[in-house]
Formats: sequence, C-alpha cells, structure tokens
Amino acid sequence: MLPKKEFVMEDAPFWKTKPLSKMNPTEWESLCDGCGLCCLNKLEDWDTGEVAFTSVACKLLDGDSCRCKDYPHRQAIVPDCIQLTPKTVEDIGWLPPTCGYRLVRDGEDLYWWHPLVSGDPDTVHAAGISARGRTVSEEDVDVADLEDYLVDWPLTVGEER
Repeated sequence: MLPKKEFVMEDAPFWKTKPLSKMNPTEWESLCDGCGLCCLNKLEDWDTGEVAFTSVACKLLDGDSCRCKDYPHRQAIVPDCIQLTPKTVEDIGWLPPTCGYRLVRDGEDLYWWHPLVSGDPDTVHAAGISARGRTVSEEDVDVADLEDYLVDWPLTVGEER
C-alpha cells in the first residue's frame, strides 16, 4: 500500500493575513508599489471635499524611478509630506485605487503587477500604472496654475486585475 499523500497549503502572503497595524517595517514598506501617485499634488474642493489629482509631482519625486529622492529626510525637506501609517491610511480618502495600502486596508488583493506579486519592481511601470513620464516637478509650476494640470489617470489606471 502506498503512503497517503499529505497536501500542505503554502503559507498565505503576509498582506492577506495581517492587518496593516500588525506589519513589521519591512512588510509595511514593501506594500508601496513604487507608482509615485501619492506624490502628485492634489487639489481639494473646500465645499465638497472632493480631491482632484494633478500631474504636478513633489519636488522630491524622481520622475523615472517614481521613488523619493531623499526618503529618510523627506518630511524635513517637504514639511507637508504625508507619512503613510496604519492610522493615516485609515483616514486618507484620496489614495489611488491601485495603492497597496488602500487595497490591503479594504480587504482586497494586490494587482498582478505589484512587485510583491510579480517579483519585479518594474512591472508597475510596464503595466502603465505609475507616474513615470507623466509628471512635471512642482518646482517648475506656479501654485496658482495647478488647476491647469488636473488629470484623472491616477484614479483610472489598473481597473483590471
């Protein structure tokens, strides 16, 4: 008689089993897909609270890598840079629909192009999800002209999984 085969399920990835508040710093940071969308300047309608994205990027966003040029010191250089934490992620309504933090917060799975799924940090760019090649630095735009740079693509990219 042949021995009975045991089926062992592989452990589920941490983002499917842990709430944001229980992630260690490495897990937390790896949820960032490197799209750069959260680093775009946004305009909020004071009457409705509606937030609109612009193609104007923070001066620290590297337009090619879509990563911060000085991540460890970003808040000293850009005082209004919003640090994502489990608490702030709960409160921020403008995170793009493709954001790993938002997806995990809402109990959704990550997209196929997310580096944690694909194993490749460039798939976010290859899939056309990132801000790569779509932005202008805030250093080159007068704040009074931000309305001229309104875009909707940060809210529509990646609608398919």
